[in-house]
Amino acid sequence: MILTTPPNVVLDSANVLMDEARVLNDCAQRLCSNETSRQGYQKAIDLMLSSLECGGKIVVTGVGKSGKISEKIVATMLSTGTSAAFLHPVEAMHGDLGAVNSNDVVLALSYSGNTEELMRIVPSLNHRGVPIIGLGGNSKSQLAKASSAWIDAFVHREASEIPAPTSSTTLALALGDAIALTLAKQRKFTTHGFALNHPGGSLGRRLLLKVKECMVPSQKVAAVEANASLDVVIMEMTRHPKGGGVVVVRPGTTKTSHNGLLTGPNGNKIEQEPSPPSSAASTDDTTTIGSSSSSEVGDNGGDSVVDHGPGVMVSSTTSNNKNGHVIGVITHSNIHCILKTAARESVFDIRACDIMTPEPVVCSTEELATDALRVMVEKNPLGKELPLLPVIDGKDKRGTWCGVVTLKDLQELF
Repeated sequence: MILTTPPNVVLDSANVLMDEARVLNDCAQRLCSNETSRQGYQKAIDLMLSSLECGGKIVVTGVGKSGKISEKIVATMLSTGTSAAFLHPVEAMHGDLGAVNSNDVVLALSYSGNTEELMRIVPSLNHRGVPIIGLGGNSKSQLAKASSAWIDAFVHREASEIPAPTSSTTLALALGDAIALTLAKQRKFTTHGFALNHPGGSLGRRLLLKVKECMVPSQKVAAVEANASLDVVIMEMTRHPKGGGVVVVRPGTTKTSHNGLLTGPNGNKIEQEPSPPSSAASTDDTTTIGSSSSSEVGDNGGDSVVDHGPGVMVSSTTSNNKNGHVIGVITHSNIHCILKTAARESVFDIRACDIMTPEPVVCSTEELATDALRVMVEKNPLGKELPLLPVIDGKDKRGTWCGVVTLKDLQELF
């Protein structure tokens, strides 16, 4: 038999949501305008704060659906810095009342206010001198009379003709959230404290993960100097695709020798001849980066020099560029744009400094990854997302770079 969806099923579901929304709105209006409701809620908060200041906890109890809501309220309180515990009334009658201390306060949930299992533990709580806060829909009930404070959770009707707890449990859950967040605010519980209570999952990553823990290290990022030719830029980008682009750096260890040539940390000469013409870049004699004909200069210098034709030597920028200062970035979009617009015969006369974005936005290793993501989405003056951010070592953003964070990686994380 094939079941068909009635045409009014979506409307019926929407009506349930609107009914429950009205219940929440009605309760909020009573808290604002009804003196009895406002005083009851205020006294309940005061009792809870007093208990917490004395080292006590909020013991939440309820049976059936109210018990399920009670457990959720406890979970929310714990995550927002409030000491809390769930107590099942039936188990309480068989020894679990030992978990309740004299400096605790009990939050009891019962819509009718006359739940038999719940009322059985009231005398024991009174004997211990533990204040009871009732939360329900009947202010004239046994629970309301036994409570030191009453939280108004009245609903005119449930969300259906079927008398299943729906609107009433939704309101109880929402009031539990309001109580938990009110307590957190009054006790100055911070986002950092919330993060410490959520070290795992998406929430933990969002609140605790730092840039240094998710960045691509500089050893795996394409890096060139400002005078590097376009073919070097493209080859470096191809060799290191994880970085999402090319970082243009001013090497931190490079210095000028007495004859005007740039030298590496061990005195190795780094030739800075003009970029090769397009003919040199396209001949069969051209040696590309990473080929077997690339020669190393010095024993420990780490400067790999590539022959791009007669008289033209270009550094492939290894150790020097991996700890220098960022002066620009080149993205895939920059490459695509220049290849579309530049004349074919002069394309390899183009240098990195001609197409880079100068003085790029950077981030620190100590920043939260979510802050870096927000910057990448919001900071581009052209309204486009930034595909990568160079990462600067330490909190001083004028320091040397140590890697990049990419938009793709952060979007996958969050």
